[in-house]
Amino acid sequence: MVKENYNSDLYRTGDTSKYLKNFLYDGKFKLQSGDILDKLNIAYETYGELSKDKSNVVLVCHAISGDSHVAKHSEDDIPGWWDIMVGPGRPIDTNNYFVICSNVIGGCKGSTGPNSINPSTGNPYGPDFPNITVEDMVNAQNLLIDHLGIKSILCVTGGSMGGFQSIQWARQFPDKIKSVIGLATSARLTNQALAFDIVGRNAIKKDPRFKEGNYYDAEEKPEDGLAIARMLAHITYVSKDSMKNKFDNTRYEPKEITTEFEKRFSVGTYLAYQGTKFVDRFDANSYITLSTAVDYFDLGGTINEIKNNLKKTKCEWLLVSFSSDWLYPPFQSEEIVDALVSLDKSVSYCSIKSEAGHDAFLLENEVEDYGLLTSSFLKKLSGKEKNDQIKNSSPTSTNIFFNNRLDLDFICSLIEKNDRVLDLGCEDGKLLDELKKKKCSKLLGVELDSKKVIMSSNKGLEVINSDINTGLKRFNDDQFDITILSQTLQSIKNVEKTIEEILRISKKAIISFPNFAFKPLREMLYNQGKAPKLEGLYGYNWYNTPNRRFPTILDFQEYCTYKKIIIKESFYIDSEKDELIKENPNLNADTAIFVLSKN
Repeated sequence: MVKENYNSDLYRTGDTSKYLKNFLYDGKFKLQSGDILDKLNIAYETYGELSKDKSNVVLVCHAISGDSHVAKHSEDDIPGWWDIMVGPGRPIDTNNYFVICSNVIGGCKGSTGPNSINPSTGNPYGPDFPNITVEDMVNAQNLLIDHLGIKSILCVTGGSMGGFQSIQWARQFPDKIKSVIGLATSARLTNQALAFDIVGRNAIKKDPRFKEGNYYDAEEKPEDGLAIARMLAHITYVSKDSMKNKFDNTRYEPKEITTEFEKRFSVGTYLAYQGTKFVDRFDANSYITLSTAVDYFDLGGTINEIKNNLKKTKCEWLLVSFSSDWLYPPFQSEEIVDALVSLDKSVSYCSIKSEAGHDAFLLENEVEDYGLLTSSFLKKLSGKEKNDQIKNSSPTSTNIFFNNRLDLDFICSLIEKNDRVLDLGCEDGKLLDELKKKKCSKLLGVELDSKKVIMSSNKGLEVINSDINTGLKRFNDDQFDITILSQTLQSIKNVEKTIEEILRISKKAIISFPNFAFKPLREMLYNQGKAPKLEGLYGYNWYNTPNRRFPTILDFQEYCTYKKIIIKESFYIDSEKDELIKENPNLNADTAIFVLSKN
């Protein structure tokens, strides 16, 4: 029996929290379309205490079906849509941060939207409510921030449409925010995602009770159309694996619910329940308005277009994607990362392995990973003490050392103050953490293992979750002073291309690797006829080693000569004896460190 993955967003009701506040803007609010709202109300809620210097503000932006009630204020409060993330002791800890969340304009939970009264007619706006954009949403939020007397925001965060708003904040108000945390978001929707929104809106508009949007005085509302739109959208929020886990065992055992929708299969009654429940708390016109705003959010379909739209941003970035999210797939987050890296912005990125699909950022079972990324990032920004280091690491490693990393001491000694350093295969960030003491002007890691990216983040480090074999093209020529490839060379797919790229993106390279011509390894192969293995140091069997190749010191020296790569310095170590090797290092050293530069 698969344990239910709790989704706090699905347990909300249509009730309004008693903690809801309202800000009525006394001016005319001009939209990007040129239309004007004569009356603008913003419904919002706040959590925690604002610090004396007002430096602890976190603005949370909601997704399309969300509202201002991000979390419960008390035990007797109604459920929030992100209770697992916001609250005392939660990743966005309201004991430390002053959290603000407002209902977007165009919404239906207090802020001015299609169900609000049009002051010029005395009736609900309905279909006459003007088209809005994500930029309009952010401009309205900024009015609220000004009203609260806040000059600077520590972080703007949100998932999905909330991620769009977070990105837009960085574009519109670059001097006002310190950071963005974007979860399961993108520079724009894929055409596939756009298609689902179009079908959803058509379902609403073709409901006979929609009446072209003029249904507020009618006894019957376009509930069927809205429910179908929600059911369709809900399919995009999950993954094939999560559907399999949830419904395979009960495929032909639908739950008994009251609905006019098909209920032959368990997945059918589940969707019918979600659709029917949604209409109790949402407005069809708002769904059309907000989904259209989402569809028109577009930073570009190429890296250069995205770069152009983000070049004026000044904040730090944390982007998080989920491996099974096909609505906002990881490659779209990586496009933003590529653009930011190319612009030399401060960015961290992690693609979390998950079977939950797009909804992963709302699920309790997933919050351990993305929650830790968030809390660590916020603590780094606010200068608070970092969390205890994560004790459990991934069982798979490309590093031949487990505890003894003498080579790291030598590498650290080669780095100077103000150097811009890129560490490829940075693992848990041990080297980068040590280099922080050197006060380097830039420290960035690249690591394939998402768990180790999280461990590095917990040290307050900037790390990109990426494959070295394919991810170096995002960096500019000479973007770094030094690139480090430590104990990873033997696991690289394309050594020639990787070293070529390293010397393109940095002035110097420091490369360390295990010397497979080390005397004990030679003897084991010669005397025993077995694949070389030494306890602790070369502790892999032939069948589970991550190593793709077996370089020796002599091999590497000849390679550099062949490629006309300059060896500026070299060091050879016997890590078991904890000493530098001067005599015949190809035989007597188990580790080599080379400092290289391009010819």
